[in-house]
Amino acid sequence: MRIGFFDSGLGGLTVLAEALRRLPAKDYLYMADTLHVSYGTRTKDEVRQFVLEAVETMVGQGIDALVVACNTATSIAINELREIYSMPIVGMEPAVKPAVEMNRATGKRVLVCATPLTLSMPKYYALVSRVDGDGIVDSLPMPELVEFCERLEFDGERIEDYFRRKLEPFDLDRYGIIVLGCTHFIYYRDVLRRLLPESIRIVDGNAGTVRRLAALLTYYGIPEQDGSGDVRFMCTGGDPAYIRKMRIALDRAVTL
Repeated sequence: MRIGFFDSGLGGLTVLAEALRRLPAKDYLYMADTLHVSYGTRTKDEVRQFVLEAVETMVGQGIDALVVACNTATSIAINELREIYSMPIVGMEPAVKPAVEMNRATGKRVLVCATPLTLSMPKYYALVSRVDGDGIVDSLPMPELVEFCERLEFDGERIEDYFRRKLEPFDLDRYGIIVLGCTHFIYYRDVLRRLLPESIRIVDGNAGTVRRLAALLTYYGIPEQDGSGDVRFMCTGGDPAYIRKMRIALDRAVTL
């Protein structure tokens, strides 16, 4: 059995890294839609078509379960994918609910960092409306962070300056948690940790997504130990240089 992981680019490798820790005896196929990265500034109709085409290719490669390791793609296409395919399918969503629950007793606010498209989707608005009865959630689009990631630019003065500019309008003393609502953003946890007050926690949805994957495998009667941890890489552009880039990014992701 091989579990498919899909993202527009390198971000979903942070989720795959979590799966390799939690489910090391499975085999994996990682697909990046390099022809169309990044999704965060695309239209909804474009992303829907990109996702459906890429997943069809992955199914042709024999995957038996799928993780849509992209918040934007999940928001747009997850329901349709579940209608088309009978295999276990897991999506991503910003970890707003646990962040609000963790912050409820502190009186602090929650800041969700994600792509513009994720933050504009009805699915995101519905999530916030459902869990944020006290109105403590704010949103911050950070589209350029995906571009930094795709260039393997994970640290340095330019990255720190970017974060400082984006966070400058916010009184960080009022915040208790920052949610990383894009899988690309996980690579920048250490940079954020250096820049933020120690009192602010940084959370993401990767561990919860992999727990959900493990639960679904159990529900479907799929054993957790029927592979060897083998990872195959594919990209829609068919570029060998990008395959090498994915290997570099995964090596970094497993250390986060």
